[in-house]
Amino acid sequence: MSALHWVILSPFIFALIIPFLFKYVSKIHTGWFVWLLPTALFIYFMNWLPVISSGQVVETTISWIPALGIDFTAYLDGLSMLFVLLITGIGSLVVLYSIFYLSKKERLGNFYVYLMLFMGAMLGVVLSDNLIVLYVFWEVTSVASALLISYWFHKDKSTKGAQKSMLITVAGGLAMLGGFVLLYQMTGTFSIRTIIANVDIVQASPLFVPAMILILLGAFTKSAQFPFHIWLPDAMEAPTPVSAYLHSATMVKAGIYLVARMTPVFGGSNVWFWTLSIVGLVTLLWGSISAVRQKDLKGILAFSTVSQLGLIMSLLGVGSAALTGGADDPIYSQAILVAVFHLFNHATFKGALFMAVGIIDHETGTRDIRKLGGLMTVMPITFTVSLIGLASMAGLPPFNGFLSKEKFFSAMLNVRNFEAFDVGSLGFLFPLIAWIASIFTFLYSLIMFFHTFRGKFEPSNYERKVHEAPIGMLLSPIILVVLVIVFGLFPNLLSYSIIEPAKQAILPTVLPEGEQFVVDIKLWHGINTELLMTLGVVLIASFLFYLMHRWMKLAIYNRERDPFNWFYDNALTGLTSGSQWITRLQMTGLLRDYFAYIFTFMLFLVGYTFWRFDAFAIDTANTSVIEPFMWILMPLLIGAIVTIPFLNHRITAVIVVGVIGFLLALLLIVFRAPDLALTKLLVETVTLVIFMLAFYHLPEMRKEKFTPRLNVANLFISIGVGVMMTLVALSSTALGNEAGYESISDYFLENAKELAGGYNVVNVILVDFRGLDTLLEVLVLAVAALGIVTLIKLRLKGGEDV
Repeated sequence: MSALHWVILSPFIFALIIPFLFKYVSKIHTGWFVWLLPTALFIYFMNWLPVISSGQVVETTISWIPALGIDFTAYLDGLSMLFVLLITGIGSLVVLYSIFYLSKKERLGNFYVYLMLFMGAMLGVVLSDNLIVLYVFWEVTSVASALLISYWFHKDKSTKGAQKSMLITVAGGLAMLGGFVLLYQMTGTFSIRTIIANVDIVQASPLFVPAMILILLGAFTKSAQFPFHIWLPDAMEAPTPVSAYLHSATMVKAGIYLVARMTPVFGGSNVWFWTLSIVGLVTLLWGSISAVRQKDLKGILAFSTVSQLGLIMSLLGVGSAALTGGADDPIYSQAILVAVFHLFNHATFKGALFMAVGIIDHETGTRDIRKLGGLMTVMPITFTVSLIGLASMAGLPPFNGFLSKEKFFSAMLNVRNFEAFDVGSLGFLFPLIAWIASIFTFLYSLIMFFHTFRGKFEPSNYERKVHEAPIGMLLSPIILVVLVIVFGLFPNLLSYSIIEPAKQAILPTVLPEGEQFVVDIKLWHGINTELLMTLGVVLIASFLFYLMHRWMKLAIYNRERDPFNWFYDNALTGLTSGSQWITRLQMTGLLRDYFAYIFTFMLFLVGYTFWRFDAFAIDTANTSVIEPFMWILMPLLIGAIVTIPFLNHRITAVIVVGVIGFLLALLLIVFRAPDLALTKLLVETVTLVIFMLAFYHLPEMRKEKFTPRLNVANLFISIGVGVMMTLVALSSTALGNEAGYESISDYFLENAKELAGGYNVVNVILVDFRGLDTLLEVLVLAVAALGIVTLIKLRLKGGEDV
């Protein structure tokens, strides 16, 4: 196993010892131990930065399930490097922040275990080359994030928020898995690198669009794209360090990562371009408008994140036009550059803002902007951090958010000149929607700033004495806003170390091998359309804020809850009602009903499979002659079986069942399987004795009466099962003969003595060749026995819900 594999697994391994640290080293905040790991991982990845920025990649593989083509391949390129730096860098700052945010009285052991699980899963997602491995880590992020969101599980909103995020993101993940399977059907591999190398096969396949849509469903649900965005605001019930980590740098960007990673596969197609562009722009606009209506600071940031994710998604859609064959003009690929740049910028200013909001909540006891105000002088450092973060988010110079916003406007303006995808006259909508959304972005930034820090400070509005946060809690957001300023003034620090390698990974086939994209980001481009658009954003948003006292009375402003929650609520209610109806229909408490459901399903499944793959085959050419004693055994066997439904006494029924077992043992002897026959005789004898001892004490059987319709249904099911099993036996034999399969029994007969030292082949198979299976079967029996003993010991009085 390579160092890169250990790096991915290290958070999971470290999570094992966190509970012990929390319990036995309780005098030291557990976060200090945890902080060491993401910091060390960040330093480790920084050491790889020169290698990756030079255009090289790191790839290492260990075999996992080679028979299914599933290997744990760790792959580090420019795109992965961008994400691992965010995951570990922001992660170390979040852990540092949490040390001062969370008291030692909290369940810190649980909190940091969940956080490490999430961190490890995110590293696995962005470093996996195998789609199945990526999917496994993907779902671990869903589970870990749900645990983090519901960390304060005594709050009803926390558990409901976790449930919503889990249901939506896991459903999307299952759809994504379907898309991965379709990719495997097309290419015969789960390796992303190999799929990209066979992109011509994928694009020529009729499964191309279904696979794309399924994978996009996974990405859209994870990255809270419209209309799946509704889970993200409810996830704000998590502790603020979680919000800062999950929703600024990691979880919600997993969908962005997936889209970027799959761009070489699906990019260049109409469906990909329009789906990403439309969904991204709608999410951008809807998120920014919804943020204006929020009264909770974290609610504003939540919808702001939705909006910003839509912005990045639309850029990835527009930038995919660079893969339309020879379209290496910068007007096509510039959008990818902006997407990568804004991805980084968003993590810095949004992480700082989440932490600042957490500080305000921690020190004042509220995040409601209707109560807040006048905190500028009381909390000057938090005010400064928020001012820089909000200015960057609003797109004001000289911060990094201004640079990416200007580039965003340029990319959207470029769409008007696209010749691909029949953009035509619709091209003007791209910059128009981007501009309107930016107005609302500026507006909610103004609302956050003025309603929190300006105005008169009223101590009576707060339940606690308000003061500035300790320096330890301020340190992480200060570092992030310093990055906001540094990368705003010196953006080219990232140009060829982070941005160009990531862009090269997203568009690997656009440039000839060995060439680099030109990345030149400037603070001042002169007076151009983008600058005029920015001035328009500032003026109109400021005017709307000035008139806020008028439109804030509108009903739409006071409806904070997103209207699309109606669909989720009703779907959940319908799902609950439907499952209860099915439960009542199925769980009747009658064994005959359970058998009827099971056998009906088996008939449908096996019958469809046989029909779908044309597997019906009967070959009587190699059948042996029926010996005379078989004419005696078979009527006895059939007669015993037919007799059972007509018996009225339990002991008689048990004896007849035992007779059937002994007749089967005789059949095994006839077919020259003495070991199996001996085992069968022993089992039947023991079973018969135990059944007779147990059934002797039961009351007499009560004959049940069925309606004629139910009798007919049972008869058809019984006949169907018999016919199905006969056909399965005949078809498998015929197809096996046709394929030339050799009997597996020959292997055991030849090797039982040599490999296991036994002559009884059945025993050797049970104990040696499949000893682990037998052990687990014994374990299941032991668990069942414990359950029976427990039920006996319970001595229920009746009416208990068990």
